[in-house]
Amino acid sequence: MITLQDVRSNHNINIMVGKANEYLRARGYTEHGMRHVTYVSHKTKQILHDLGFSERMVELGAIAGFLHDIGNMHNRKHHGVTGANIVFNELRQMGMDIEEVTTITTAIANHEEEIGEPISPLTAALILADKSDAHRTRVHRQHEGPANIHDRVNLAIQDSDLFVDQELGTITLDIDFDQRICQIMDYFEIYLKRMEMCKQAAAVLGTRFRLVINDLELLGHVETQHYKKAEPAVAKPT
Repeated sequence: MITLQDVRSNHNINIMVGKANEYLRARGYTEHGMRHVTYVSHKTKQILHDLGFSERMVELGAIAGFLHDIGNMHNRKHHGVTGANIVFNELRQMGMDIEEVTTITTAIANHEEEIGEPISPLTAALILADKSDAHRTRVHRQHEGPANIHDRVNLAIQDSDLFVDQELGTITLDIDFDQRICQIMDYFEIYLKRMEMCKQAAAVLGTRFRLVINDLELLGHVETQHYKKAEPAVAKPT
C-alpha cells in the first residue's frame, strides 16, 4: 500500500509542491509550501487518529494533507478541483488502489470554502487542518510597503494549536493573537467563512468546533450533547 513516505519521496510531487508555493508567493499570498503541507498532513492525521479511525484511514488523511494544495501551481481559483485531478493521475501511476485514490481526491477537491463541502470524515479532517494553519511563520514579507491584511493577520498570530477533546466531543482552535499588530476583526474579515466551514466539518465528525482567541471563545457556546457522536467510516484498529 502507498504510504505518506512514498508520496514524500516522489520527485514529481515535491516539484509540484514547490511550484505551487512559488506561484502563490509571486501573487503575494502567504506560504503554501513544504511547511504548510507538512503541518496540514500532520494535523489531518492527528484528528482522524484521535477520533478512532483505522490506521489506514489515518494514513490516507496524512497523504491528502500533504497533497491538498498542488493545484495552486496552476491558479488559486478552484485549486482544489485542479489539484484533485493532478493527484488522481499521480497516485494511480504510483499504483494506489482506486478506492483510496478517490477517497483522497474527493477530500482535496472539497477542502476550499469557495465550492467545497465536508462530505466525508477525511474531507472534514482536511478542512479543519488546513483552515487552522494561520501563523506568523507563513508570512513571506520580502516586499516593501505596508503589509496587506493577510500578512497582518498572520503576523499577529503568535501561537496556535488545533486539538481534539474526545471526552467533551470538541475540536478546538486556540490562538494567541497580538492585537498591537491588527484587530481581531481583521481575522474574521478573512477567516469567518472558513471558520463556518470548520463548524460544519466538526459536525460531520460528530464534534463541536470551538474557536478560542486570547482565552475567549468567539463562535458562541453550544452544548456538546446536542451533537451525536458520528460513527467512524471504517472500523477502529484492534
